[in-house]
Amino acid sequence: MLSLITSKSVQSKIKCDDHEIGQGSLRVKSSLEVIMKQLEEAILKYGSAINEQVLKVDTFLNHQIDPNLMYLMAADILEHFKDKKIDKIITIEASGIAPALMVAYQLNVPLVFFKKATSSILNDELYQCQVHSFTKNKDYILTASKNYIHEGEKLLFVDDFLANGEAALGAINIVKQANAEISGIAIIIEKSFQPGRERLTAEGYDVYSLARIKQMAANHIEFIKYE
Repeated sequence: MLSLITSKSVQSKIKCDDHEIGQGSLRVKSSLEVIMKQLEEAILKYGSAINEQVLKVDTFLNHQIDPNLMYLMAADILEHFKDKKIDKIITIEASGIAPALMVAYQLNVPLVFFKKATSSILNDELYQCQVHSFTKNKDYILTASKNYIHEGEKLLFVDDFLANGEAALGAINIVKQANAEISGIAIIIEKSFQPGRERLTAEGYDVYSLARIKQMAANHIEFIKYE
């Protein structure tokens, strides 16, 4: 199996280059930019830009998954949001579940993933919101049980991609229906040439992305460089 990072056991201690993780806490011995660099290198080596819009990373992120890289990325996300109150992690099925679960595991809070339905469901026990998928060019209904999202909760939204921002805005809509709050938005790969970040930051949300793609074409990926 693909492994970008060598690890003996996540449960005991993970050592990778100059990072060390033990007993659920992270001791970062170098800057978090190292983790971002590892992700960028994984995208370039194992990913594939099909065209200006489509990036395949199913080798390590959303079909086959590298758990060690995922663990480090989750730690990076939690470092960014360490001063925020977070009661639960939320995401959308299915590709967002893996990174969101790793964040929830390290923070020791529940993960709630919102489900997709093809049509509206007549059920008073559900929060629902219509979302448009530009990738698949169709609408779907985002749903979440009222049993798992409660008034006043602080929620961190985690997803694998950010492009136009429709999924994140749909999740925010459901959170607002529950009178809960978004503590922040964490993204593994952001297509910065699309309007998702601008739409979310315009509403005042803290958007943190580990890899930000400036532009993309067939067999070409260019990242935004961090200062």
